[in-house]
Amino acid sequence: MNDSATHPEVTAIFEREWTRLVAVLVRDLRDLGAAEDAAQEAFIEASRRWPTDGVPDRPAAWLLTTARRRAIDGIRRTKRLDELLPLVGRPDATDGSTGELDAALDDQLALLVGCCHPALAHEAQIALTLRIVAGLSTAQIANAFLTSEATMTRRITRAKDKVRLAGIPFEPPTLDTLAQRLPAVCAVIHSIFTEGHTSATSAELVRGDLCDEAIWLGELLHRLVPSDPEVDGLLSLMLLIDARREARVDADGRPVLLRDQDRARWDRNRIDRGLAALARAHAAQRGGPFQFHAAIAGHHATAPTFDDTDWRGIVRLYDVLMRRQPTALLALNRSIAVAEADGPDVGLFALDAILLADDLDGDLSDYHYFHAARGELLTRLGRDDEAVEAIERAIACCDNDAQRLDLERRRRRLAHPDRPRHPVSDTR
Repeated sequence: MNDSATHPEVTAIFEREWTRLVAVLVRDLRDLGAAEDAAQEAFIEASRRWPTDGVPDRPAAWLLTTARRRAIDGIRRTKRLDELLPLVGRPDATDGSTGELDAALDDQLALLVGCCHPALAHEAQIALTLRIVAGLSTAQIANAFLTSEATMTRRITRAKDKVRLAGIPFEPPTLDTLAQRLPAVCAVIHSIFTEGHTSATSAELVRGDLCDEAIWLGELLHRLVPSDPEVDGLLSLMLLIDARREARVDADGRPVLLRDQDRARWDRNRIDRGLAALARAHAAQRGGPFQFHAAIAGHHATAPTFDDTDWRGIVRLYDVLMRRQPTALLALNRSIAVAEADGPDVGLFALDAILLADDLDGDLSDYHYFHAARGELLTRLGRDDEAVEAIERAIACCDNDAQRLDLERRRRRLAHPDRPRHPVSDTR
């Protein structure tokens, strides 16, 4: 037994052990709700006892033993002892061996894949992943998506009910099942990151807590599936983009365009880790969307200055992505790169062609980034009246307070005769 624990120590152990503990309990109990409850009770007991008694020599084993005992108590209360006691009452059920937790990678993969089961709606997959896998409280998840705790509680409860009623298994997936489900798991993690990187539900531009959770989930997925290049691509993309976090807003919380960011403030550690993940992905020689997006982020991360960016290389990467999945959003990002590579007139032509195209998925007519990009390019071309109209349309479509205020400042600058003329650059 170590000296008495502080609350930060208990929190650190929670962050390290929660997923492994729940994964093993789900395997034992075959009941997601019961596993979560048992894990919670074990950590509550730890938070009560460890600050005075000290941290056990094997805290993970202590937690597993305590959780299993709480689970058995719950089974007794619900009179399901005969059904489930063989699972948690076997000879090794309460010894809480560290080795068992260390060998729980398959169980953690089963947990993550199960939370992203296709029978669940995408919003439910996100909520369940954050609650069960990442261990966020319902209040934290509700706060992240600006909804009430009661609403989020209902969403998570419905998801758990769906898991139970549909008999969704939490078993280590076969290779075929993993191949089918991995894109959905990556999509859930990417959705969490996207909301953190450019929040659609918060007054702030960046929600660092969600970015951190998404990267943590990406690193967990990489440990569970170390040989999949798209998993590496996703992790690389998040790390390389998030490396710019501190430079993306000024001291007043206002967005800072990529061109104007202080690159000395970029997180070199995250860039190095992101480039390493990208190199692993490329070594597999099986290209995928996340890898190509990560390669684009890599061009930005390695350019000494904005003007030194390999914009033609970025356009080529968008061309590859467009051949695979022609979407209006990809076409927008490609147009921004074209404007930097070939000039604002060529970029504007490509941008305006998007709304006329009938072979692209998605509608950008109410997307504020589209109109903001048009406004910037029109400004560079000296077409000020049209630029004002475009920026006003962007303001009307924008849901984020920080971005809306920035757009309003840009509109006011257009009326000033000495305004600076900055090339458009994607802040995302």
